[in-house]
Order: sequence, then C-alpha cells, then structure tokens
Amino acid sequence: MTNKRLVGKRVLVTAAGQGIGRASALAMAAEGAQVFATDVNVDALATLEGVEAFVLDARDNHSVEEGVARAKPEVLFNCAGFVHHGTILDATDDELDFAFDLNLRSMVRTIRAALPRMLKRGKGSIINMSSACSSVIGAPDRFIYGTTKAAVIGLTKSVAVDYVAQGIRCNCICPGTVESPSWHDRVDVLGKILGSKEEAMQQFVSRQPMGRVATAEEIAALVVYLASDDSAFTTGHPHIIDGGWSGQ
Repeated sequence: MTNKRLVGKRVLVTAAGQGIGRASALAMAAEGAQVFATDVNVDALATLEGVEAFVLDARDNHSVEEGVARAKPEVLFNCAGFVHHGTILDATDDELDFAFDLNLRSMVRTIRAALPRMLKRGKGSIINMSSACSSVIGAPDRFIYGTTKAAVIGLTKSVAVDYVAQGIRCNCICPGTVESPSWHDRVDVLGKILGSKEEAMQQFVSRQPMGRVATAEEIAALVVYLASDDSAFTTGHPHIIDGGWSGQ
C-alpha cells in the first residue's frame, strides 16, 4: 500500500521549466503521478528528472493539441504566464494582446483540448494559475497582469459551473509574491527604476505581512492538493495563498 496521493494520474503541466511550474511538476511526480512537463525552454526541461518532458508552446493551437493528445491528462495545471510592469497609461496594445494570449487564452486552448477526454472519463481536475493581484487585490504598476489574472478567475468559475455535474473540477491558485527566476527579473526591472535592487526587493517583501515571499514549493503543495482526490469536493474557487497580503 502507498500513501502517495497521485498514483495512476496523468498530469500535464505548462511552464514547467522553472518556478512554480517546475516545483509543481516535481512535487506531483513525487506523489506518484505520471507527469508530462512542458515548456518552450528546451534547456530548462533538460534539467528535470522523474517526468516526461517535451516542448509545448501554449500560444500555439497545434502545439497544444499535440501535447494534450500525447499526455491525455486527468489533471491539467495551466502555469504559463508573464508579468508586465506599468499602469494603464503605460500599457501598449501589443503588450495587452500578448498578455491576454499567454495569461488567459493559453488556458482556453489547453482546456478545450483536454476537456473532451476528461468528460469521456467522467473525471478531471483543472488548475489555473491566477494571482492575488487580480480581482482579489490590486498591486501598483500591475495593470495588465492584474487584469488578465482577474479574467483567469472568471474563466475558472465558468468552466467549473458548466461541468461540475460531469465529474470535472476547475480551481485556480492566487499566490502572493513567490521566490522564482521571474520574480528576480521583476526585482531587476524595479531596481533600475528605483536605482537600487535592494530597495526594490524590500518593496516586494514589505507588502507581505509575514515579512518574506513564498517558496515555489509552498505553492506546489497546494497544486498537489487540488490535483488529488483529497480535494474531490472542491471546485470553482480562487485559492488564495499570499501570506496574508490580501487580508490587510
């Protein structure tokens, strides 16, 4: 007998090359899942062990359809996304188009591709990456990101209510600031604006009541829960894991 929670489950993860996606792919594999870890970064995928890794471009319909057909997932974790800096007055149409395509429409593509098989099976868990910076709470200079991540919450609730009676669960995760390569990139951007990387990092940390940012592994633990049958009665919810940020 095994205590592993995901034995026998086929899992597809997008943006598994680094950060939350990588930590989640490894955590689900450790829990016994057959994990298909995907990304556009070939070099990052090459460093993953214990998973089946292959390139998938979440912005390309053909790539998504091929990847989903290969993985045949019972669990889908949509983790791909990008954070733009700036206010509504800074946002360009090209940036908006890119963000809505990667942060939202990529999820539409993967869900459309994976859902028919889930429905035939009568079971499936879809997990979408949103953010506490969304309709939950606003963050300075995050207009594009917050707008697209609010849309992810709406997408999640819509999919959940349409398929709840057919064995499909759909939830999203709303983290606060998380230690990851992409976060360090944002610290660098803000540091150039403020003239100090240390001041930029402190600005991010100071908004977290716990006085620190989250680890990717802490978010991955919630992904494992939502992928597992432990959360069988849970659907249609934004799961906030932000160290108390939105509760201030």
